[in-house]
Amino acid sequence: MFRSLHMKLTLILLLLITSLMAVVGAFLTTSVSSFYINSFYQQMDDVFGADRREFILSLRQAAAQDNGAEAVEEILKANAGSLGVDYRTRNYFVLDGTTGSYLGGSADASALPREQSANLLTARNAVVQKDETTVGDDSDITAAYMDLAVPILGGDNAFIIYILDNKETVSDLNSQLFFIIMQALIIGLLISVLLSFLLSKTMVGPIEKLTAGAERVAAGDFGSELPVESTDEIGILTGTFNEMAGVLQSTLAAMENERNKLDTLFLHMTDGVVAFDHAGHLIHCNPAAKTMLQRDIPNTCTYEELFADICSFQDVLSLQRPNHAEGEKWVGDRILELYLAPFSDQEQGGVLILLHDVTEQHRNEERRKEFVANVSHELRTPLTNVRSYAETLRDAEGDIPQDMANNFLDIIITETDRMTHIVQDLLTLSRLDAGNAELVLSRFPFGEAIESVVRANALNAQQRGHQLIYTPQESLPLIVGDRSRLEQVMMNVIGNAIKYTPDGGHIRITAGSTEDSVWMDVCDDGIGIPEKDRERIFDRFYRVDKARSRESGGTGLGLSIAREIVQRHHGTIALAPHEGPGTTIRLTLPIAQERTAS
Repeated sequence: MFRSLHMKLTLILLLLITSLMAVVGAFLTTSVSSFYINSFYQQMDDVFGADRREFILSLRQAAAQDNGAEAVEEILKANAGSLGVDYRTRNYFVLDGTTGSYLGGSADASALPREQSANLLTARNAVVQKDETTVGDDSDITAAYMDLAVPILGGDNAFIIYILDNKETVSDLNSQLFFIIMQALIIGLLISVLLSFLLSKTMVGPIEKLTAGAERVAAGDFGSELPVESTDEIGILTGTFNEMAGVLQSTLAAMENERNKLDTLFLHMTDGVVAFDHAGHLIHCNPAAKTMLQRDIPNTCTYEELFADICSFQDVLSLQRPNHAEGEKWVGDRILELYLAPFSDQEQGGVLILLHDVTEQHRNEERRKEFVANVSHELRTPLTNVRSYAETLRDAEGDIPQDMANNFLDIIITETDRMTHIVQDLLTLSRLDAGNAELVLSRFPFGEAIESVVRANALNAQQRGHQLIYTPQESLPLIVGDRSRLEQVMMNVIGNAIKYTPDGGHIRITAGSTEDSVWMDVCDDGIGIPEKDRERIFDRFYRVDKARSRESGGTGLGLSIAREIVQRHHGTIALAPHEGPGTTIRLTLPIAQERTAS
């Protein structure tokens, strides 16, 4: 019976109309009650609120009289209109503040509730505590009445003004609303029955024809078209069935195309992907996986041959998605991170393994640990020296000759300056890493900046007996950059050349330009950089000759800072080819910045 579309439409419409009227009725009755409650307390607030201090004061003065209850009642009677007192549904009462007993009002004591309300008890407690500001004005939409209790203290007298509304108006209005809603419900139910018959008649016939046509399509007859007899949704659905054969063929072609896309993705992705069926036999392996595993993987290969040492096949297969297993595998000098997960919960599923080369990440982690160790070492050495010489000066108690004491103090100052340089360089690197070191871009002559740095280093080179030679091109262009930062880079590179070249050496600086960039080479015939150290020369705290660096006050951070500044200018700084002893460092910068540096 209920399988019929006609009966289903009838029941749906009946339930819809009934539910709608029930919701509307509940909303209307609740809204009416809330409206009357809010209106009641708003009206009471207009009379007894903070803006009516004079009215409250007159009530307190009346309460202080010998016949306080009668005087208060007279004032309330005079303000009955403001209170909305109609002597039928709403009345006012004057009650004893301590006991809550009836003293007077617009109705007799029988009109009061049998039990004292929560608002009345609140007002009584306020009287006991001599608190004239606490008023019983809590609203309860489920209560059979609305009330307000205001404590009035005057002299030795204490009264409670009690306003009571029995909600008779609200109840009458809700009864009328309920009657109207029931009438509308009956009419709506009758209309819904009639509409269900009409709807079923217009829908069931076309649907039966559509069902017959769909059965033919399900049997593989994609060539027969169904007649489209209307332009409504059923007609659109019929037309959709007529296009099903073509759409199905297009869908199959699209699926093939998507499979080709996935094959292309697996073929060219940088991470390795290996898949095994439910029995552990290989079903897919992309070239990246073969490269990472550094071996040929034939189609006959199994899971046990490749990954048995990471996790057993059955343990991976028993995982519930999205859970997965992880592991690491060393292949030669490479470290592979493996993620193993089942790709289906069905019996025909299998295991998918993703291989990710994390060798560089491990190296970076090792460099980070080395950096922390270097920072600790570089700060511990000068701190140890400062402490040792300071303790020596303290324990000597003036017995050390002044020249020796001054020598000790000079050492302490030197070590302190060294720590200061280290901390300043670390702060500079930190600001550069965090992007907080803003570049002040301007257009300036590149050649003029080089000449300025060369002049600044001339005295230092002369003191060491070096020949500092600068041979620029005839004209170098203006470039856009932070001149002070770039001069800091030049100072660092030239200063290192002077520092690590034995006395009497040669430092040659050349510069030039191309169509869109400028360059500067700093070439020296100093101690040079061994081949094994060339890749790490720009690492933080990395120094080829640590003893010489400490003697000259180096921190091992200068080239790291230089590289960060140059990279922020979208340029490069690197070791250039060099013949014979010594080193050549090339600085290359774009003439114009593509975007604002920050």
